[in-house]
Amino acid sequence: MSSIRAHRHWWDFLQPTFDAIAIVLSAALVKWAVKGVIDDKVVIAGMIATVVFLLLSQLTGLQRKFGSGSADNEMSGLAVTWTLTVLVMSMIAFATRYGQEFARSVILAWIVVAPSMIGFFRMSIRLVQNAMNRRGIGVRRVAIAGFNQLGLRTAHNIEQDPSIGFRMVGFYDDRKQVRPDDSDKDDIEKDAKPMDASGPESEQPLSADHPLHGGLDALVTAAKAGEIDTVLITLPMRAEARIRGLLDQLSDTTASVYIVPDFFVFELLHSRWTNMGGLPAVSVFENPLFGVDGIAKRLFDVTVACAALLCAAVPMTLIAIAVKVTSRGPVFFRQKRYGLDGKEILVWKFRSMRTCDNGPVVKQATKDDPRITPLGGILRKTSLDELPQLFNVIDGSMSLVGPRPHATAHNEQYRGQIRGYMLRHKIKPGITGLAQVNGCRGETETIDKMEKRVHFDHQYIRSWSIWLDLKIMFKTLLVVWTQPEAR
Repeated sequence: MSSIRAHRHWWDFLQPTFDAIAIVLSAALVKWAVKGVIDDKVVIAGMIATVVFLLLSQLTGLQRKFGSGSADNEMSGLAVTWTLTVLVMSMIAFATRYGQEFARSVILAWIVVAPSMIGFFRMSIRLVQNAMNRRGIGVRRVAIAGFNQLGLRTAHNIEQDPSIGFRMVGFYDDRKQVRPDDSDKDDIEKDAKPMDASGPESEQPLSADHPLHGGLDALVTAAKAGEIDTVLITLPMRAEARIRGLLDQLSDTTASVYIVPDFFVFELLHSRWTNMGGLPAVSVFENPLFGVDGIAKRLFDVTVACAALLCAAVPMTLIAIAVKVTSRGPVFFRQKRYGLDGKEILVWKFRSMRTCDNGPVVKQATKDDPRITPLGGILRKTSLDELPQLFNVIDGSMSLVGPRPHATAHNEQYRGQIRGYMLRHKIKPGITGLAQVNGCRGETETIDKMEKRVHFDHQYIRSWSIWLDLKIMFKTLLVVWTQPEAR
């Protein structure tokens, strides 16, 4: 069996090339404008910055944004990536004293000009790409075999991403109308309904632009006539006989054929393709923080946590004294909770209650809970009781951003009640998370509230990026300031 290789677009090579040109060219232009000369030192600095920028663009997802998604998202990703590049270059310059070779005016001007030129090149390529698509240059006529929910989603993605270079022809299927869900059908072949091409109801338009043109035989006929360049098969994976039959007929055409597997019938958690000795496999439940991504998040956590501890050292000392003076008991409370892969960890907090429940049964804190001390109420409302968890971040048992860890007793309670509950432990728990900045803070007295938390935790794992972590941290500050309530 031959191996399966990833499809590469022309912009996969064009984008980093133009980014590199923009960085080096901007450095040279700034040096020439300010000093009137261009020497080897500025070229070397530009090349180093290029390497750093391209590496960071992989971590922030900027390279994956090129040519797809909105221009606003691409520009925000560019801003984050370039900011991180400047920070790394500053550390390199400090360690090597290479920065002394350049005037401050040159450095400051380059910090502004470089991202502007990168953005200009990227937007110019977008305009050229859109103009080519409007004129039909390089655009392929695509038909979807499968009038179902996966087909609808595929068509939507094509419309939302012009960079793919596809123009929808329409849908083909041996059914009269779209099925809302094929997952509950035991026998796909028996349930298929042939179309009556003669009747007016044979065409069920999805929209004015993408009608249901006919059955699969009509698709093969159109492909043989050269009216279709690409066929996307979105039939259910269980319909193997239909798929094989369609492939046999399409092999007598020159159309390119792709199979879009209906993995969406599963609850995918950070799904991605991998290659195992030439055999393709797709992950269903997976930790998104392997390899470079994991290293990037760990460096980000340690750097920010150390800086936060330095800034919070005095306030934390005062809080510790206040906790000790105002109530009996220890200053810190270490509670057993589940961490990465469900392994037990001890989470640090300033003690905010008169009791330290840490057994098989733990009662959640409620509003006006008599166990909460007067000082503890203030600490919980301002989330200052969570500050000692910065030590958990530094020792590696927690992250700055991730699913909030629950008491071990609550984990055992909810894992049997909420489908996919334990999947939230595929990454390290965090001091704050996507659920918390979307209103899921405080007591979870109903199963619906906990399900909502788990939903956001899964969403975070599926869409993780450094940029998402930064947005969540910023939103956390706003939430704590404007919506104080107990966690």
